Amino acid sequence: MGDLMEFEGKTAVVTGGAGGIGRGLAHALLTRGAHVVIADVEETAVASAIGELSQLGSVRGMVTDVADEDSVVALADSVYEVEGACDLLFANAGVTSGGGGLPWEQEVNDWRWCFSVNVIGLAATVLTFLPRMLAAGTPGEVITTSSGDGGVAPVPYASVYAASKAAVSCFTESVAHQLRTAQAPVNAHVFYPGGGLLDTGLWTAARNRPAALERVRPRPPAPGTTFAEFKAQLEAAGLPADVVDLNWLGMRVLEDLDEGRYILGPDADRFGGLLHARADAIAEGKLPPTLLH
Repeated sequence: MGDLMEFEGKTAVVTGGAGGIGRGLAHALLTRGAHVVIADVEETAVASAIGELSQLGSVRGMVTDVADEDSVVALADSVYEVEGACDLLFANAGVTSGGGGLPWEQEVNDWRWCFSVNVIGLAATVLTFLPRMLAAGTPGEVITTSSGDGGVAPVPYASVYAASKAAVSCFTESVAHQLRTAQAPVNAHVFYPGGGLLDTGLWTAARNRPAALERVRPRPPAPGTTFAEFKAQLEAAGLPADVVDLNWLGMRVLEDLDEGRYILGPDADRFGGLLHARADAIAEGKLPPTLLH
């Protein structure tokens, strides 16, 4: 391992930071001495997170809907007015499409909702903050949260969500290449959460789904649409079903940043093998394997 990255006294913004993976990231950042701004769409969740995480260090929260560009701009304005800088940007907010099922049973509103947060919301976050970070001329890091589900391989039972995460991975790689070409002081990284089962707010993301983007038809029954169901399915099939400590996962991300890695997260070795299999299938004109192969 090289020199540790300096987090002490740095300002980190974490979207989707009031729960799940985002909260784990905030926890890790505070442990390493950063000042953290938690942005999340749920006001009660923000208040709860601030109340608990403030015991670890300097943290404040702001209700932010990344699907609303004005809300993201208001977040950035607030950060640069109050903190004066954003040194680390974690574009982490995300939702599912509302459950699994057959791809042709998804509706256009499932696509609209999922992409409004996972793709357009993430892009709006980067497009709003990154120019200000570059204008500051100081070292910085942009971290986007993707997923092996789509970012690495297709996931037939979660096609809309996987498609959104494939977009995140492609966008982040483009940003990272351009930043390197420009020899900018800011780097971009993509984070693939993993290490086991992730019990996060994604499983209940529908609680924040806008009424205008609700499904028109009832969703066909689909197994494994709750975390408990999915975990039970894996156990019944004799597959690993260990639940990840999200605070540990957050610390793992910071350790990967310490090492200067572009890919952040604990599953890179497994993904590498799967991507080789994908490349081999494409070279032979075959359908690439899914994530569970």
